[in-house]
Amino acid sequence: MKIRELFENIADIPAELSEKTVLGVTSDSRETENGFVFVCIKGENFDGHSAAEKALELGAAAIVTQKKLGIKNEINLSDTRAVYPELLSRFYGEPEKTLKICAVTGTNGKTTIANICAQLTRIMGHRTGVIGTLGTDTGDGLDYSHIGPPTTPEPRKLYSLFGKMAEEKTEYCFVEASSQALAQHRFARNCFRVAAFTNLTRDHLDYHKTMENYFAAKLSLFDNCEYAVVNIDDEYGKKAAEYCREKNVPLKTVSLKEKADYYTELIKIYPDRAEFVFTDAAAKKSYPVRFSLTGEYNVINALIAVVMCSLLGFHTDELVNALEKIKGVSGRLETLYSKDFTVIRDYAHTEDGLEKLLSTLRPLAKNRLICVFGAAGERDAGKRPDMGKTAAKYSDVIIVTTDSPRHEDPQQTIDDVVKGIPKGIAFEEYIDREKAVVRALEIAKAGDIVALCGKGHEDYQAIGDEYLHFDEKEIVDNYFKNGR
Repeated sequence: MKIRELFENIADIPAELSEKTVLGVTSDSRETENGFVFVCIKGENFDGHSAAEKALELGAAAIVTQKKLGIKNEINLSDTRAVYPELLSRFYGEPEKTLKICAVTGTNGKTTIANICAQLTRIMGHRTGVIGTLGTDTGDGLDYSHIGPPTTPEPRKLYSLFGKMAEEKTEYCFVEASSQALAQHRFARNCFRVAAFTNLTRDHLDYHKTMENYFAAKLSLFDNCEYAVVNIDDEYGKKAAEYCREKNVPLKTVSLKEKADYYTELIKIYPDRAEFVFTDAAAKKSYPVRFSLTGEYNVINALIAVVMCSLLGFHTDELVNALEKIKGVSGRLETLYSKDFTVIRDYAHTEDGLEKLLSTLRPLAKNRLICVFGAAGERDAGKRPDMGKTAAKYSDVIIVTTDSPRHEDPQQTIDDVVKGIPKGIAFEEYIDREKAVVRALEIAKAGDIVALCGKGHEDYQAIGDEYLHFDEKEIVDNYFKNGR
């Protein structure tokens, strides 16, 4: 690809640069090689313009700047962050033209919905990719790494994955679109066939500072899609639906509580499943559903997934039938042991996540509900007391521990959580999370449910600069193998 082709309809290119061959596009000077286009982006902690000279030394064919530097091979644009994914899309062959990319955003539910969608399309015989918290799957199997990608990878990684999927004839890709990714413009324009909004509760305010900023980032997803699916049971969902109407984005609403374009009734929750009646209002048709995940929050997740896939052209009756074949999602209400008592692990790491999980488990516990949880270090500390309050609301036994403290004092994360536990309610605390898990297993009795909250699928703890192996499934398995 020539530079003039890469920048067609984006920028006027000096004649001396136009015929140069592009061998790569990056915003990271450490990745720059001979023939690369280096895009200077100003971040919170680092300004890429300061690395422009280094990129030239490494052989960059062009330097894209937002503030003029007066260096050779410079192409000056007004917004390098916004243009970066456009250049990547073009370099990787505009994969969104053949790969049907769909996105899910919201505080909770993204992973479950993206993976339900992928399972539905695969059940019906279609090669499907997934990008999100569990890792990446281009259609050949999951590649999980705790050191990357994050929920939504940085743009170069993201578009290389899209390009690989398109090249391998993957038909669909379901992406978890994090608020940070949206705020940082990691996606090219008109990237998504279908975009969905789940809910919004406090999280990531260490990054966004205010709920208004957090919501604005989420809303920007709908500036970039053909169709929208929105959960109007959530107050922010109602606002998101109104935003879509104002922007004339074709919209489908879903609800468990009121009449919507798609809604559910007669919900019954069992320990191993949910049963409900799913109604398509426009078609005036209802479907009885038996779904292998439990909890009302998984009912709305299933509903969103079905509607997203229906907007891709799948028949609703086929999707409803496929729902019965769905398997669980790793680290999401996942049963690790179920004999005299039950042990589950879940990724719930916010007040709302704990509320949804523990309120589901509470009526299912024949005896006590034992909750093991902690709060992540160097993340929004304001949510920690609310997590403690929620755990106390539903749990008979509370064990407060760490999550991934990173560089923060782990005792401080525990102390912040404990502030929310009402006086007079007993709890135990352990900095060592493995000790906390083992303690819960030691005290569990017949009929108890032990809920290990916060880590979910993760197989590590981030402590300081290290990622230390930590897998709750292994800990539970070893506990019972060694004899209780």
